[in-house]
Amino acid sequence: MGEISERAFCLVLYPNMSRGFDFTHAIVRTPGRSVVNGLRDDPSRTPTYDGVMREHTSYVAALRDAGLNVDVLPALEDYPDSVFVEDPAFVLPEGAILLRPGAPSRTAEREHMRRALAKYFGSALELGEGEFVDGGDVLVTPKTVFIGLSRRTNRAGAEALAEKLKTLGRGAAIVETPSGVLHLKSASSLMDEETILATPAMERSGAFSAFRTIVTAEGEDDAANALRINDTLFLGSRYPRTQEKLEKQGFSVHSLAIDEVAKLDAGLSCMSLRW
Repeated sequence: MGEISERAFCLVLYPNMSRGFDFTHAIVRTPGRSVVNGLRDDPSRTPTYDGVMREHTSYVAALRDAGLNVDVLPALEDYPDSVFVEDPAFVLPEGAILLRPGAPSRTAEREHMRRALAKYFGSALELGEGEFVDGGDVLVTPKTVFIGLSRRTNRAGAEALAEKLKTLGRGAAIVETPSGVLHLKSASSLMDEETILATPAMERSGAFSAFRTIVTAEGEDDAANALRINDTLFLGSRYPRTQEKLEKQGFSVHSLAIDEVAKLDAGLSCMSLRW
């Protein structure tokens, strides 16, 4: 019998498994002018609409260059944070789940995602009252979907999401997000099938002990919110030393400007739903 690769072997054992970064489609939403009023911990860091729009346009172009078909939804002026479509919904090739964002001002955003999701998935599964999960706290890896407890994701929501994932054939693990970190994916992202990029605090937590970890460069914790799409790794252009570390490990890194987006405590994964 000929040799079989580890990935092929895993696909036999876990037929629904993907590498976690193989995508063909994405959904994004155009920023509204109200985006300047978006949620952020530091109200003195106010983005400009033109700046966010410029960065979002470049982001969408990069997704398309990476081979994705991208649906661009219209702006929702009543919801300043609605450009961050990853938070009110979660998608896998097997199906979609409407989440329940932890910030009250974002609760209604998920209703605006129904039609966009129905186009591809039909009806979506849903979290219920009191079950709060932001999509920024959900990290997909080949065998496990990690759900991080945070200010925006409570245990009731994490446990409910884990049950929904089970119906889609996916296993889940609930982990603690380090203190002071907004979302799990603010501090970690998937680089390849066995590697996580993590902040020092996230690495020390042991949540990803089964993975090889690359730790962000000193002073560049926000670089941990990177985004792997097919064969390209997207990283904020503000993190040159982390980029150097990744390139030394053999990753093909494409940097994107996110200076204005970062003022909203956001990053690269937040602005799209991918499957």
